[in-house]
Amino acid sequence: MGNVNIAKRTFDVVIVGAGGSGMRAALHLSQAGLKVAVLSKVFPTRSHTVAAQGGIAASLGNVKEDNWHWHMYDTVKGSDYLGDQDAIEFMCRAAPEVVYELEHFGMPFDRLDNGKIYQRPFGGHMQDFGKAPVERACAAADRTGHALLHTLYQQNVQANTNFFVEWMALDLIRDEEGDVLGVVAMEIETSEVMILQARATLFATGGAGRIFQASTNAYINTGDGLGMAARAGIPLEDMEFFQFHPTGVYGAGVLISEGVRGEGGYLINKDGERFMPRYAPTAQDLASRDVVSRAIATEIKEGRGCGPHGDHVLLKADHLGDAVIRQRLPGIREIALKFAHVDPAQEPIPVVPTAHYMMGGIPTNYHGQVVAPYKTGPEEVVQGLYAVGECACVSVHGANRLGCNSLLDLLVFGREAARQIIEDLQRSPHPKPLPADAADRPLARLARLETQTNGENVAEVGAAMRQVMQTHCGVFRFPDLLAEGVAKIRAVAERVQRTAIKDHSKVFNTARVEALELDNLIEVAQATMHAAAAREESRGGHARDDFPKRDDDKWLKHSLYFSEGHKLDYKPVRLKPLTVESFPLKARVY
Repeated sequence: MGNVNIAKRTFDVVIVGAGGSGMRAALHLSQAGLKVAVLSKVFPTRSHTVAAQGGIAASLGNVKEDNWHWHMYDTVKGSDYLGDQDAIEFMCRAAPEVVYELEHFGMPFDRLDNGKIYQRPFGGHMQDFGKAPVERACAAADRTGHALLHTLYQQNVQANTNFFVEWMALDLIRDEEGDVLGVVAMEIETSEVMILQARATLFATGGAGRIFQASTNAYINTGDGLGMAARAGIPLEDMEFFQFHPTGVYGAGVLISEGVRGEGGYLINKDGERFMPRYAPTAQDLASRDVVSRAIATEIKEGRGCGPHGDHVLLKADHLGDAVIRQRLPGIREIALKFAHVDPAQEPIPVVPTAHYMMGGIPTNYHGQVVAPYKTGPEEVVQGLYAVGECACVSVHGANRLGCNSLLDLLVFGREAARQIIEDLQRSPHPKPLPADAADRPLARLARLETQTNGENVAEVGAAMRQVMQTHCGVFRFPDLLAEGVAKIRAVAERVQRTAIKDHSKVFNTARVEALELDNLIEVAQATMHAAAAREESRGGHARDDFPKRDDDKWLKHSLYFSEGHKLDYKPVRLKPLTVESFPLKARVY
């Protein structure tokens, strides 16, 4: 095929994704005078960061005494000791600084009476190495992600960042040495395919919660960066660890922020009993997310669920009073009215654990550089490729992410990756020549969709995938279900290879996009299922019915899933921090 008729544009840096991490990196790079292109499937302020409610974790100590070392301990413990302690130290130490930077960019944080940034308590965030809850979440009501995204977008407009709005990246361009030279992308409106050549390519493509039937994620969260990385021979790390948020609206999946519990709300079962003290005597309703999700799943399984089917529990906030709810949780009130038809100031909200956040992703170091073995060689930095945010696995979240560490992750590593890119580009001032077959793979995928007769229906195959993941790889994982799940997801993957767009005369490009997104989702779904079936222990978000205990002797390691041949490999957890003593392994209780 070759690249004969394809338009090409050249940039210093191409960033795929315009959420918090992509825009934080873009701002730093544009301000440094580099030519930056940011591709986004949706208008930048519609990126999924906009949905983050609760806050940004940082040990400012505005309400009670706090410091980064305590925050680091909470993050390591929250990760169920699978987090890399060098990266966690780096993130927690940088937290106050990136929050103050945001404040100076014009972020409209809520304020305390003394004028300082308002902070609320959040699950798993404690004082003095786990002794008592602390207010660490810096919040703008319950719309923190919204405020963050608008602030960063306005700053990027001022810095003359180039936005390619409603463009979809299709595949990475790699040469013989394995270096990344940019992406092949498609303009959604016209389906024009273009090569975007760059000296550095940064993935900030977000999560892949849409592999599950019930998810708090937007429809755009289709794991595009992970699909592109997997097809380019890069392994995916720790994909068995998906976080189920304890409180998705029952029947709708829309997220009810942990901020409700941070403000004093709590969970009850059908007997009106506040059950969390039985599972987490100290932290109670503000225990870590995996702990609360499993507690809810257990209540339901043991027959104490609410409603005619006994399949959810209730989140009670009416005792907080109308004024607090309207001031501190206005968006939650709106969501409860719209999706659950209840006013939280009058009656409790029906909730159920819902797929929420992907702890795994593209393996990187804490400078945002993608680090992976190429072909069969040892692990090394993939030249020209970087990843940040939810699509990356640094790993600061390990087996379970603490609330409010996600927005922090975006800011810290978005900024750090940009700093690293500037340093790396000084060493390679000229772009490498593109290989002749740079656009062949994505063009072949597009051709398959256009030409295949009697192909499979994209929506039906997608629904089958989500059903398999929900049933076989949910909050609790059972041995027989996992074994069946591996076979079933492989069968779905074969169907994905046969998908086609039916009647071209009536096709909108959205149909093309959904088909291309399914190619990415199925990579993530297979990685998740295979890694979950192989990990014979329970740790963080991965809870095995047949192996209920954490097994540090055999499983204190990160999984690496290779798409080709569905092979799994493992690498050690980095237990040594940068400057402080390592936190020793111990049982995780709240």
